[in-house]
Formats: sequence, C-alpha cells, structure tokens
Amino acid sequence: MDREKTLVIIKPDAIKKKLLGRIIGMYEENGLAIDDMYMTEADVSVLEDHYKEHEERTFYEPLMNFMSSGPLCVLLIYGNNAIEVVREINGSTNPAKARPGTIRYLFGTDVQKNAVHGSENSEEAKKEISIWFDLDL
Repeated sequence: MDREKTLVIIKPDAIKKKLLGRIIGMYEENGLAIDDMYMTEADVSVLEDHYKEHEERTFYEPLMNFMSSGPLCVLLIYGNNAIEVVREINGSTNPAKARPGTIRYLFGTDVQKNAVHGSENSEEAKKEISIWFDLDL
C-alpha cells in the first residue's frame, strides 16, 4: 500500500450548508488523516493557478465566480492510497451519476456545486498541493 498525500477542497456550497464536519468525518472514517487544513476566501491568483488548464473552457468563468463566492476549506489529506480513496469517497463529478453514499451524491446539486474537489492523480496532487500549501512534494 502506498502512503500518499492529496488535496481536497471543500467548496463554498458545502460550507454554506454547514457540512464541513460531516465531510471531514467521511474521510477520517475511511482511514485517511488530515495533515493540514485551513479556511480561506480563495485568492483569484490561486484559483487561476489551480484551474489554469480550464481557462479556455466555457465553464471557466462561472467556476471561478463560484469558487470565489464564499469561504472554502483546503485540506492536505494522507493515508494509504489516499488519492484513490478520496476519489471513491467523493464520487462522480456529476452528483446525478455519483454512487449512493458518496459526498457528491449526498451533498452535491450539479457538476459545479458538487461539494468537494479532489486531486485526480499523483501528478495533479503534487501540483495542487504546491499551489495551496507552501510545500514541495
């Protein structure tokens, strides 16, 4: 088993619904641990770095507006196969297609307001962690 780190962002929609504790609990109940976390109002330059690959896509501006619409919680999560486990717990990006019991199934409303972001793979995790935390992995 690979002990690894990954990035999770609990999005403004979930914070507004007061789901922070329930979502963090779902990760912890599945054997993951929080290495670091903080609440923030996202700085536009940080969001631009994070979503750079999407800047030409039609959903980029609405996504930027949404992610800067309120507080969010940024977590550095670690554990055995953390990236894969987080992605399983999060569920499909589209809550309508997410497996029952996943965060997005339970708390998401659409592809954008889907409660959480999780790094897609180890390369993305390293990049995203370096954007949100003062760390080089």
